[in-house]
Amino acid sequence: MMRSLYSGISGLSVHQTKMDVIGNNIANVNTVGFKASRVAFSDVFYQTVQSATGPNESTGAAGQNAMQIGLGSTVSSIVASPTKTGGAQRTDNPFDIMINGDSFFIVNQGGTNYFTKAGDFKVDADGNLCTSSGATVMGWQVDPKDATKTVADVVSPLRIMAPENQYSTPVATTNTYISGNIDSKDTQLALTGTGKTVNISFYDKLGESYSATFKIIHSGTGTPPTAIENQYDVQLVDVLDSQGNSVFVKKTVDASTGNVTYASSGLSGSSFAGTSLAYNVDATTGAVSFTNAMPTLTFNAATGKFVGIGSATSTDKAIDLKLGATAATNHFSDIKVDFSTITMYAGSGSTTLGSAMGDLNGLGKGRKAGNMTGLSVDTSGKIYGTYSNGDNRLLGQIAVASFSNPAGLESKGGNLFAETQNSGKFDGIGHDVKSDGGSFTTGVLEMSNVDLAAEFTEMITTQRGFQANSRIITTSDTLLEELINLKR
Repeated sequence: MMRSLYSGISGLSVHQTKMDVIGNNIANVNTVGFKASRVAFSDVFYQTVQSATGPNESTGAAGQNAMQIGLGSTVSSIVASPTKTGGAQRTDNPFDIMINGDSFFIVNQGGTNYFTKAGDFKVDADGNLCTSSGATVMGWQVDPKDATKTVADVVSPLRIMAPENQYSTPVATTNTYISGNIDSKDTQLALTGTGKTVNISFYDKLGESYSATFKIIHSGTGTPPTAIENQYDVQLVDVLDSQGNSVFVKKTVDASTGNVTYASSGLSGSSFAGTSLAYNVDATTGAVSFTNAMPTLTFNAATGKFVGIGSATSTDKAIDLKLGATAATNHFSDIKVDFSTITMYAGSGSTTLGSAMGDLNGLGKGRKAGNMTGLSVDTSGKIYGTYSNGDNRLLGQIAVASFSNPAGLESKGGNLFAETQNSGKFDGIGHDVKSDGGSFTTGVLEMSNVDLAAEFTEMITTQRGFQANSRIITTSDTLLEELINLKR
């Protein structure tokens, strides 16, 4: 009689445990990245009243099954469902990230790596990408030898807002080009004309902006000179900084009289088209005049197409502008000015010329120094910084971890899981989320995977099971009471 009492007690206990799990699931129905758990029961020890016997041919007795009395139930497992994806919640926050797939984010708290599906990240005061509970998000750093890639190495904190990432370093311009059409009937191009002016803009190694002014005019031959219809001289007029001051001129103001005088800035080693620049500076006005010969643009007289720099047989398409001697202390880089797209077609008597930084493929533009203006994360977890100078730089990559048995992970609270002997080991490196067919979605959070309909149904069956087991105890108590009453 006492066995049924204890069976009922075990039934009450396991159903109470199941209700505890259901309560936790429902409590976390709106917890980001929460993974619901389910409870499984199993029967326990049996008391064998009679063992099983086989048929006996000699006596003709049939075989009998064993007679056993069960002693209740127990909880066999409480298993989470980490691979069941919850619904997607749109937030439009670039650091809210959802994993499409079975992988986990890798985070570190107190020196230990944990794993989570909750992608509601933020940036702390030290610039680290971290979770809302304060764990740092782990990933891969940028390859020091190739700034466009990350190194798949042991994961480390992603310090995306580190001081060195707050700005973009300047890059000197190395290529520019001049395009357009030269009309031989343009009176400005005549030997007696003012010439056609065109400017190019460029940056030095410090990110300072400058402009170089050129004048294009007919080449002449003979005395008095006559124009060569298919050749034009390129004259360097001046190179000015962003304040409009010539780089070839040094301005001096007398402290006592206030008189202003001008002299050469001493920018030695400069050259244009391979020829050293020789120039004079007017001490009164500061005007610069160059005295050396200037390069010539040659066109095909029959087709109007550009031939090259210099003679009709030249194949050079660009002119080199070198400001100052090549040295570590020189903040200018050599600039190649490309003229290959210029034509000499007939028009309305007007020459149209323009310029752009970079070569014809957009390379060598250079840039000024820039401040960070934004951050973005792509579908592979690569984090990019955007800057005010147009730069777009890779800052790191979020790595993920996968396990052979995700259900074997141990919940640690705070949306964190820890590896166990039955989950499989984390190798310390992780992998690219796309390597197993997954991806990241930014501006979206994975919600809890709790199914309320299923939880409420489980709650009903659990309640009925608890009630039924309580009836076992009360009924067994009634039987015991009848037994005791036999002595009366």
